[in-house]
Amino acid sequence: MVNVTLSVPEELHKVMKRHPEIKWSEVARQAIWEYARKLEMLDRIASKSELREKDAIEIGKVVNRRISGRYGKAAEGRNV
Repeated sequence: MVNVTLSVPEELHKVMKRHPEIKWSEVARQAIWEYARKLEMLDRIASKSELREKDAIEIGKVVNRRISGRYGKAAEGRNV
């Protein structure tokens, strides 16, 4: 097994120190595995897709405009 060193914020380190019964390396290992599995799934989906990066960016722009339009109208109806 390979060792990896992680940097954590001081506040998180304090919480970790208050709970020495927790195997923090195991918590980190499981979290990394979970994230890696999601990446692998996305890679499999992307490898089968005919959608190109340029197309995905354009779709993202359209979605963002529609969402901001929808929530912008909702905000106008409120007295902020």
